[in-house]
Amino acid sequence: MKEGIHPNYQKAVVKCACGNTFETGSTKPELRVEICSKCHPFFTGKQKLVDTAGGRVDKFRKKYGYTGRDE
Repeated sequence: MKEGIHPNYQKAVVKCACGNTFETGSTKPELRVEICSKCHPFFTGKQKLVDTAGGRVDKFRKKYGYTGRDE
């Protein structure tokens, strides 16, 4: 590997929107995430709708009359 062209790899603190923090390695000193393993539905077993694109879930429900219940 060439010297002097690679970014500095260091310890980084990851902060989740749920308040969970943990340490990992990265080229940035701090990372912010929306979902971590403590709050992700796959790991918790609880369903949680995540709408990051500005109302996609609400738009779908309104368009198709979906109430969230199996009829």
